[in-house]
Amino acid sequence: MNRNKNMLNLQQFANPNTNVTTDTGLTNEMKTFYDKLLIKTAEEDLIFDQFADKRPIPAHGGRTIEFRKYSPFAKALTPLTEGVTPDGHKITMSTITATASQFGDYVTLSDRLILEAIDNNIVEATELSGSQAGRTLDTVTRDVVSAGTNVLYAPAGSTAVTSRANLTTASVITSDLILKAATILRTNIATKIDGSYVAIVHPHVAEILKKDAKFIAWNQYTTPEKYWKGEIGSIHGVRIIENAEAKIINDNTCPVKTAASGNDPATYYSVYATVIFGAKAFATTEIEGGGLQHIVKQLGQGDDPLNQRATVGWKCTKAAERLVDAHIVRIESLTEFSATQGAN
Repeated sequence: MNRNKNMLNLQQFANPNTNVTTDTGLTNEMKTFYDKLLIKTAEEDLIFDQFADKRPIPAHGGRTIEFRKYSPFAKALTPLTEGVTPDGHKITMSTITATASQFGDYVTLSDRLILEAIDNNIVEATELSGSQAGRTLDTVTRDVVSAGTNVLYAPAGSTAVTSRANLTTASVITSDLILKAATILRTNIATKIDGSYVAIVHPHVAEILKKDAKFIAWNQYTTPEKYWKGEIGSIHGVRIIENAEAKIINDNTCPVKTAASGNDPATYYSVYATVIFGAKAFATTEIEGGGLQHIVKQLGQGDDPLNQRATVGWKCTKAAERLVDAHIVRIESLTEFSATQGAN
């Protein structure tokens, strides 16, 4: 007897009810992956922001934030007179305001590109957008920090330089300049960050510092758990962070490389800005709920009657501000690349 003929096939009554990524609710799950990918990619480029004091603006609290700063009391060196109450001291406060702006961008992908391309262009666009977002937002902070008023110009050999325009190809960074900047910060009573001041340098500048006898590689004094993004080493106790987005200046304030002639404008050597700072020297702010957002519009959303376009984008509200100018020092110098490197 064939037992199989008498067996009831229960599978024919089953409803597999298979879940697919296009089901309602699961498209959002796919977007969560994209969100994490974008934010992780963006965070890798936030070199300056990792040292900023974070001061968010509450939702519905406007777009301008006011930072309040109290002046320290002078030393009380006059001895008290017995039985006489001295005059008290008044509190002096100053304010700094910053207004958050909105930044963002997007890319449009056609239905055929999504359908036919070998690569997953939604993922690729997300990674590219994350990098763009990180570099954009960090540059907002960089430009504010690099515009401080305390400047050291690299001397031309043994000749002192007192302005950007007078820098020469011999005006290169040295460990002595790093030490001088740190001395200025200590004199101005700048608090250290985890026991050190921080310098952010361009790779072209880092190449010079790495050859200095005073340079110590990061793994000789710290561990991966205490390593900062971009950290390469230290000089005179100042921890050096390497970042290709460190400020490079190329305009008519820079030393002339080729003078104007006829209809040709003057060209200039690029000047590298190395910033050295202490804790709470600058701050960033964003409106709560308006931080970095990843926005994916699937095919057919919006004005897309034939499901031909999808978009991947990001946006963010942000402001940056120097809180204590005296706690930031900028070193301006040239490198062997100054003749060919443009501004960034």
